[in-house]
Amino acid sequence: MTGLWARVANALIASAICTTLMAQTQTKGSPDSEKAYDRLPGLDKQLIDTTADPCADFSQYACGNFSKLYPIPNDRSGFGPGAMVAEYNQRVLHGMLEKAAEAGSNRSANEQKIGDYYASCMDQDAIDRKGLAPLQPELDRIAALNKDDLTSLLAHDQLIGVNSFLNYGEQQDFKDARKQIAVVDQGGLGLPERDYYFRDGDAAQKTRQEYVRHITNVLKLMNEPESQAASDAQAIMQLETALAKVSMDITSQRDPKNVYHLMPVTELADLTPDLAWTQFLKDTGTPPISELNVANPDFFKGLNTVLASTSLPVIRTYLRWQLINSTPSEVLPKAFDDEHFDFYGHKLRGQPEQRARWKRCVQATDGALGEALGQVYVAQEFPPSSKQATLQMVHDIETAMDQDIDTLDWMSPGTKVRAKEKLRAIADKIGYPDHWRDYSKLVVVRGDAYGNAARATEFENRRELAKIGMPVDRGEFGMSPPTVNAYYNASMNDINFPAGILEPPFYDPRATDAEDYGHIGAIVGHELTHGFDDQGRKFDANGNLSDWWTAEDGKKFEEKADCEVKEYSNFVAVDDVKVNGKLTLGENTADNGGLRLAYIAFLADAKRKNIDLTQKQDGYTPVQQFFLGYGQNWCGATRPEQLRVQVQTDPHSPRQFRLDGAIQNMPEFGQAFGCKVGQPMMPKNYCRVW
Repeated sequence: MTGLWARVANALIASAICTTLMAQTQTKGSPDSEKAYDRLPGLDKQLIDTTADPCADFSQYACGNFSKLYPIPNDRSGFGPGAMVAEYNQRVLHGMLEKAAEAGSNRSANEQKIGDYYASCMDQDAIDRKGLAPLQPELDRIAALNKDDLTSLLAHDQLIGVNSFLNYGEQQDFKDARKQIAVVDQGGLGLPERDYYFRDGDAAQKTRQEYVRHITNVLKLMNEPESQAASDAQAIMQLETALAKVSMDITSQRDPKNVYHLMPVTELADLTPDLAWTQFLKDTGTPPISELNVANPDFFKGLNTVLASTSLPVIRTYLRWQLINSTPSEVLPKAFDDEHFDFYGHKLRGQPEQRARWKRCVQATDGALGEALGQVYVAQEFPPSSKQATLQMVHDIETAMDQDIDTLDWMSPGTKVRAKEKLRAIADKIGYPDHWRDYSKLVVVRGDAYGNAARATEFENRRELAKIGMPVDRGEFGMSPPTVNAYYNASMNDINFPAGILEPPFYDPRATDAEDYGHIGAIVGHELTHGFDDQGRKFDANGNLSDWWTAEDGKKFEEKADCEVKEYSNFVAVDDVKVNGKLTLGENTADNGGLRLAYIAFLADAKRKNIDLTQKQDGYTPVQQFFLGYGQNWCGATRPEQLRVQVQTDPHSPRQFRLDGAIQNMPEFGQAFGCKVGQPMMPKNYCRVW
């Protein structure tokens, strides 16, 4: 389920690029987001600002001309090279979907589903004519609610992707990764995370005021009189604030031990007696269980107090709001869609304009039928040569880590043995799954945009819940093949690279080896390092939450990690808001470790191929090409509003600090560019965890 998956992603799945690379770009010099563009090469000399000193500001040197050539489009809050790949993939998918939507009776079952899903989403006129009629059964159910029916309604909401009051789903058991178990967690908030309800300062207060006004506007669109809508919006804000008070903050959630509390269902019932948990499990279709993971027991204890002290009319109003707010805005009437964008896109993230409808409908179809669409994408865009080249690079970087572990003077021999056991057990998943997902039971009806979205969500949620008690499918991918991202999963102990990210400039078959190692090699190393960051190191080779470190080695790791916490906490992202070094520790560790591992693997590759590392090619030595390739991963810009949201909610540091932090911790960079010790990019002291 969407909310649950976000929590599990924070705890278990670490992504390579996420928001700092993902965004869209366009034709050089124009902010028109509808224009196409060419993907960047492995090393783009046009982006380099030769007037800058790489030893003083490598970001400016490697990327200084990027914003001149590719200004932020009006439909984005930020963009970079990853966005170029995402935009390319999106246009490829667009062509496929237009073809599938127009085809006749000869379509395959999957072509019918993706074509009709996309066409229904694109039919704004039909959506507007229906108004809220498709949601009326849900609204009627809420209107007729009494507190005895609340449990069944919340169970139903979970199935259709509405996370009112809580968040429920499936996960691998942290302590026994062979088992798939039920998990229930905090939920029910409309702002990005719990601290938005409590932060001091004018900006935080303004956001809360705008949020209440947004709720008011939505309720008015639902035909409430303005005075009633304003009063109800305040009541919703008070209720969500009460939920936020008993919720765990985003930084604390990063520690898997904080979100793992396996307990009998009867014990959960004691925490929240106002909810009938046995009935909840039955209504969600959960297979028979006697225990589950209650991620945050204190939340459920507090939830019972909130439920007991909140009047039924306020609960009904809150549930109506949650229903509308959780429904994909592109399947709602335009007025609702526009209002949703105005707050979440424009006010919260600084995006001037809504994205074109076709882009959002492509994204929605990929989200609902990702492997049906991805199967076509892979056949057209991902040749076997790309998969083989990536696999070879992954093996090279795994070898580099194996060798690098031997050089660690702070780690004991016993822990090194266990570390290598885990490294050698990591599964490498590249491109797409071996077995495609079966969508035969998902009904897609042309002209029923809301129904299609609701059925797709319920189909996926029931598929996830059906895993409980079943053997783990270790071949499953957590991202669709066209996705421009990658991740490490601690419970699976695997690294995953969808086909979508294996495109230029990240992997460019025309680029030099040095450039490719700097680009995709660093991303591979990033994901590999996640297995040994402050979260990943707590899981063993089998994917179990288990302390395989000696006490002394664990202490030394924490001391080294604290160096990075302090380093990144000094970076000022926007105004007076600094990077949260504790929140971003895992990603910062992976950035630093990933760059180092890619560099080691590149040197080994160059030695095998007898590449002269001192010989310049097109003005740069291979080592300089490597660092420039890495540097150009992080070209781009982000709007101030988005930066503020990112620093407060995202475990990734903003793009420039991801580049600066990693480069400053690589003395080999300074040597390659002739920097002197004491210059910004060649500090006297540097941090190294791995």
